[in-house]
Parts: sequence; structure tokens; C-alpha cells
Amino acid sequence: MTAGLRALRRRILTPASSSTSLEVRGFHRKNATAQELLETIGHTFLEGYGQFVEAPDQHTAESRLERIPPQFRGFAYEGAAMACSVLDALPGSKGQRLSGLLAGRGAAHAYMAYVGLGWAMARLPRMLRPDTTGADPLLRWLVLDGYGFHQAYFHTDRYVHRQYRDPRLAWPRDPASYAHRAVDQGIGRALWFVGGTDVDAVLALVGAFPPARRGDLFGGVGLAATYAGGADADELTRLRESAGEYRPQLLQGSAFAAEARERAGLTVQHTELATEVLCGLDPQGAARVCRELRPTAPDRADTPAYETWRQSIAGALVSEGGR
Repeated sequence: MTAGLRALRRRILTPASSSTSLEVRGFHRKNATAQELLETIGHTFLEGYGQFVEAPDQHTAESRLERIPPQFRGFAYEGAAMACSVLDALPGSKGQRLSGLLAGRGAAHAYMAYVGLGWAMARLPRMLRPDTTGADPLLRWLVLDGYGFHQAYFHTDRYVHRQYRDPRLAWPRDPASYAHRAVDQGIGRALWFVGGTDVDAVLALVGAFPPARRGDLFGGVGLAATYAGGADADELTRLRESAGEYRPQLLQGSAFAAEARERAGLTVQHTELATEVLCGLDPQGAARVCRELRPTAPDRADTPAYETWRQSIAGALVSEGGR
């Protein structure tokens, strides 16, 4: 394919950059700094997506992504994973782009890549959705996390304000309908964006949901607050104190974000601030908790290993951090 055709393919397949504008989305704007942060994240996601759609080969695309600043690079790989999944679904594709990404430099960004796969799941027709049967049995739940984020980000009224749950949502080997809980974790991440990183706005959004859903939502909020950033120490302290009975899930999400950034070598100052305030640990310590408690046993009939992992991390953080 010529460079001109690749550029045309990028223009056709890449979502418009205006779709990441807070004004277009109707999201809360805390201040100009927070708005710039969230919109830069969105633009970087689309840049990662576009690079993989347009680049002549994987090596070229990865080299370009590696030049993106560490604060935002993970979002670029998230977009790249979505692009690979979309391209894999096109007629005539060999369906090997995503596996190639995960075998290359994308391996360090596996958490974000699985989330990006969830974006593709949300965008593609059901018959073309990515096959996840060969995915990491533990991290595959992040696909639904990405799906939930996408739905709350782009269909905010339905999934956030009307709190919709898709009764047709199907997931292979889904014990006890955990799929909806994984989606809620992604919705929780999106609430950090919908609320514009304003802790009070985010807390109000979470508080409008039924209590049974708030734990998973707070897990997503903790992850976004730590990975994306946007809150100072006072705001993070208020978030931690206001989480109440859902504080363990908030801390677990924060630790997940630290693990994702540590694994990719992308830990930045706002990650350090968030894990210190929320977990009482530095990012290395929070990530170590995740790694040491990573389960080796398969899913149980009633609970996936992923949820057992989350619960173990939450319990350990409450104990270790004294929070």
C-alpha cells in the first residue's frame, strides 16, 4: 500500500480529534489546566490509533509512539491496540496486528492494550468484534473495562446519567455475570473524565449510582486519578476520605495504575503523588503489591481470578498503608 493510500485510510478510519473536546462531550470543566490535560490524553490516544493505521509497518509505528512523552505514551498504545483490532477485523486481514503489537513493544503496555481492545469491541459490529478466547485469562477483563470507558465517554447520558446496563452483554466463561462489574470499572474511569478531574463532581457522579455498583466505580476512579492525573494532594485526600466504605476499591484502582505505569517504565510525578496520598506507598511499592498477589489459580465457578486479585490487593493496601 502506498503512503498516499495509507494516509487516506487514516483519515477514513480515525475518529475526529474534535470528539475529545470537553465542550463537544459536554463534560465538566474544572479549570483550563485540567481541560488541557484531558484533551491532550484524548488527542494522544487518537495519535496512537492513527500511527498504526497509517504506518507502513509495526516497527515504524512503534518507533513513533516511543517518541511521545512518558506522561501520555500509554494512552497512545491504548489507541494503537484499538487500531490493530479494527484493522484485524477488516476483510482480507490476516488478523495478526494485535498479537504482533503484544509481542513487540506493546508488551510493556499490556494493560492499556487490553483496554484499547475494549474500545474496538464497542465500535465494531458484533459479528466483527475481536476474538478474546486466546487473551490473557487474567487481564482479559480489562477488555470490558475499556468497553465500559468507551460507552460512558461517548454515550454519557445513557451510561452515566441514566446508568444503563446492556442486558445483551455476553462474555466467554463469564462467572456470575462478572462482565457487568468489569464494565462498571471502566465506567468509573470515565467518570474521572466526565467530572473533569474535579473530585466533588466525580463523587457526585458516583454517588448517583446504586450502592451495589459504587465499589467497582471507585476502583475505576482510583485508577484514572493515578494514571491520568489532574488532582492535587488536597483533592486526592478529599477523594480518599469521601470514598468511605469503598476506599479499599479506590486504593486497588490506584495500585493497578501504578503497576501499569511501572511495568511500562512510565511512572511520572502525578503517579507518585496519587499513590502516596491514596495508598500510603510509593508507586514501586503499590505495584509490588499487585505483582506479589497476582493469582496463579484459574477462575472459580462463582468468582474470576481477576476479582480475587482485586480483593487481595485492596485488603493488603488497607493493611500496609494504614488507610
